[in-house]
Amino acid sequence: MTNSTDFMVENNAVFTPEEERRIVSELTTESEDNLKEANLYFVISKRWYTSWQRYVEQPTNESSEAPRPGPIENNDILESAKADDTSSDPQLRRLLVEGEDYVLVPQQVWERLVQWYSGGPPIPRKLICQGFYSRSFSVEVYPLCLMLTDARDKSTTTIRLGKQASIRELYEKVCAMKGVSQEKAHIWDYFGKRKGKLLDPSSNKSLEESSLNMDQDILLEVDGSSSSQYALEPSRSLVTIAGGPTLSNGHSTTSKLTLFPKISSEDDSPSILGKGERGGLAGLSNLGNTCFMNSALQCLAHTPPIVEYFLQDYSGDLNKDNPLGMRGELAIEFGELLKKLWSSGRNAVAPRSFKTKLARFAPQFSGYNQHDSQELLAFLLDGLHEDLNKVKRKPYIELKDSDNRPDDEVAEERWNYHKARNDSVIVNVCQGQYKSTLVCPVCGKISITFDPFMYLSLPLPSTLTRQMTVTVFYCDGSRLPMPYTVTVPKHGSCRDLITALGTACCLNDDESLLLAEVYDHKIFRYFENPVESLNLIKDEDRIVAYRLNKMQKGTGKAKLEILHGGQERSVLESVRGSRDIKRFGTPFVTYVNTELLSGSDIDAVISGFLSPLHKVQASSKIQNGRENGHLPNVAVDETSGTISDRDTEMAEASDRELTFRIFLTDERGLDLKPLKSDSPVNPGIVTRVLVEWNEGEHEKYDSSYLSNLPEVYKTSFSAKKTRQEAISLFSCLEAFLAEEPLGPDDMWFCPGCKEHRQANKKLDLWKLPDVLVFHLKRFTYSRYLKNKIDTFVNFPINDLDLSKYVKNKNGQSYLYELYAVSNHYGGLGGGHYTAYAKLIDDNKWYHFDDSHVSSVNESEIKSSAAYVLFYRRVGSGTETQSGEMSTDLD
Repeated sequence: MTNSTDFMVENNAVFTPEEERRIVSELTTESEDNLKEANLYFVISKRWYTSWQRYVEQPTNESSEAPRPGPIENNDILESAKADDTSSDPQLRRLLVEGEDYVLVPQQVWERLVQWYSGGPPIPRKLICQGFYSRSFSVEVYPLCLMLTDARDKSTTTIRLGKQASIRELYEKVCAMKGVSQEKAHIWDYFGKRKGKLLDPSSNKSLEESSLNMDQDILLEVDGSSSSQYALEPSRSLVTIAGGPTLSNGHSTTSKLTLFPKISSEDDSPSILGKGERGGLAGLSNLGNTCFMNSALQCLAHTPPIVEYFLQDYSGDLNKDNPLGMRGELAIEFGELLKKLWSSGRNAVAPRSFKTKLARFAPQFSGYNQHDSQELLAFLLDGLHEDLNKVKRKPYIELKDSDNRPDDEVAEERWNYHKARNDSVIVNVCQGQYKSTLVCPVCGKISITFDPFMYLSLPLPSTLTRQMTVTVFYCDGSRLPMPYTVTVPKHGSCRDLITALGTACCLNDDESLLLAEVYDHKIFRYFENPVESLNLIKDEDRIVAYRLNKMQKGTGKAKLEILHGGQERSVLESVRGSRDIKRFGTPFVTYVNTELLSGSDIDAVISGFLSPLHKVQASSKIQNGRENGHLPNVAVDETSGTISDRDTEMAEASDRELTFRIFLTDERGLDLKPLKSDSPVNPGIVTRVLVEWNEGEHEKYDSSYLSNLPEVYKTSFSAKKTRQEAISLFSCLEAFLAEEPLGPDDMWFCPGCKEHRQANKKLDLWKLPDVLVFHLKRFTYSRYLKNKIDTFVNFPINDLDLSKYVKNKNGQSYLYELYAVSNHYGGLGGGHYTAYAKLIDDNKWYHFDDSHVSSVNESEIKSSAAYVLFYRRVGSGTETQSGEMSTDLD
């Protein structure tokens, strides 16, 4: 009879774990092939789903089987119901991350899992289609949550609808819930508890297009009720310059600076600042995980030439017909937002209209998940350029080959080509040019191009790679053990380490490496999963690699571990007749046949391993049994350690008659059973033997090669001091400009060879813009790992001199000063963005943390949170700002 814990029985049909996995895979593929709006997906706790995956993906021959999971359990991802929440739909906890906290499965998969396992509760979510030019599907995991205030009794009710639901559908739901006829109902945008626009009950405009945001308030008024004759008073929640509580007289309890009591609606036209009022100190309200957007916007809102441009009339530059742009709508919305920021004193601005427009043209930023401020910045700069591109019809230009012409001539020609197709304030202010050189490693063909850039993404060099020392043992006994130091990606995999080692030790195609960690003179663990992270290997670990012929591995083979020990007599020996053998050195590891294995076979394996360690007493230059690290009087290939002396065969022959005592032992190396040459051995997955050395063997073999096992990374005093120092911005720039080979997936088609080649690429700075943006690449992503680098980067605030890095010596100044920083605090997914920005006219720095704005000392600007750095060229005319800037906002 089938055990219910091992198989699923349904309608008299028995499903094995493998069949469950196959059924779910087929249903998922079928669903993905038939994507349609409003298709249902269900949210499942990652904790439960992982237990199901372990159950269905375990190998059929696994000795310790994963148990079948119990009923589906989603309560760990649900928030507790609120007393005022009349919805029966269970709600997810906020800030959950897909793939870490939950997974999404199609409706058909959910129904099948419920049939098999029951449980729940079900958390259905709809598939929506987003995007203006390119439509894309996504699951709306978090529907829009609106707080409905009933003006009749001031009660508050939670309303949940998809963000693509229409205003008409909102009226229908509210009226049904409140028992009110739609003819008498009036629903107002009540953002910030302030009465805004009246929503049209017949409108098919979506809630998102109407700028209704997560958790915001809406107001219901009903004709004929006593409350319909007056408007509710707004709550005057002022934001101070320091972000602290505000007293009723309009002064902050934490700042001596005077507040401006004027509050303007986001939809009001911006007013001209009065005399003495300062622009540029307004915060941006967080609309739900929009700190990434606020940080990037504040940096751009304090970029002098950008602000000056958008505070003037730019309507003549709008390119509404550009197929690469956003019909001018993004530029208009951005310009309106900047006007509000520079005309609202110190009152926070809610960027609702801007976020709505952003979501329309860039659906990747829609919703209320955390995103990347640099990715938003890249999209925004490119989008603003296309919306403001003065070139209405881009000419076709066929680029000429450089033909060994002077670089300055080719660079100027390419820049003029670029400007003939791209002419906007963004290009004029933010774009530079770099020189890219490709060299074919086969024929030496050189290709030089000059390309524009909007910003520079700099790697953090000390965090990209790590050095690792691994000792390679040769299982055929042909060479001495030899340590190799290789450079690998810091967050790479065991495959990266094996590849680097294979290159260093000239591994043949028919050979492989087996990685292992040695601890307490035993094999502590093997690294046989190629995707296993190198983060598991610490600097103080001792790692070895056993060089094997691929024929040694495979079916019918088992590992043989050979440990080394020396006898130490104890008081107990005379009493118990026992032996206490102390282990030393590094174990040998190889593969042996699982059938017909005897003690003599193991003798032969040991002899092979020991042959390179055999001492030959014939030289006066012997130092500790070695000469320059190799066997004296033996011809050794200095690069490989291969023994080629004619005495080797004699030494190996004598080794066949070993004087060692050999014991079968257990994993701990404690249980010892003598092994004779004619003794049969029944090998398991791993067979362990211990070789007992005495004084005679130590004289015959140089065991120091087994004992001197280096650490993965040995930190010297000077190296330790260097590692503790901060990385400079210049070292990041130098790493960006360093020559490096293209990746295997980025091959270059060489016009000389007529083949794709892994060319060497070198970048050089040629033309720098007035506004220079550096993106520090703190986030690293791979298929198996996501990581954030918190290393402190030391960057100049004043006098950043880039003269030596620019190849074009045209007499222009390359001296820059910092004026804004986008910061990221915390880890991936749950971090927080803020910004520092400098008001040039008063030479003071301010901290912009969403709606909170406070002054900050220049000494506090540098931190390990710095993510995107904004510099302006000194003496370029970008000093104009704030008081010097035109305030004509008409």
